[in-house]
Amino acid sequence: MDLYAGHELPTELEEQMELAAYSEPDLNQDMTTLRRTVDMLQSDPGIEFTNESYQRILMRLYAQGANVETSAPTPTHFQYHLPMQG
Repeated sequence: MDLYAGHELPTELEEQMELAAYSEPDLNQDMTTLRRTVDMLQSDPGIEFTNESYQRILMRLYAQGANVETSAPTPTHFQYHLPMQG
């Protein structure tokens, strides 16, 4: 059913599923609803997560007493380079 809803089935299989669902109203309703839902979700551009959003969430976590520690990778200029063995 999920492949049908996402338009990922070959045309022949899609037609067979629609034909089978024609005689079962509940299945037909489920297939139609699921396909519309998937189409709507795929066409939604989503939310924009900005630095302001990140800071607002971080402040809310701090206000609730969460111990949040952000970490960044250690810069390469802080790493000690070992001499080549040879």
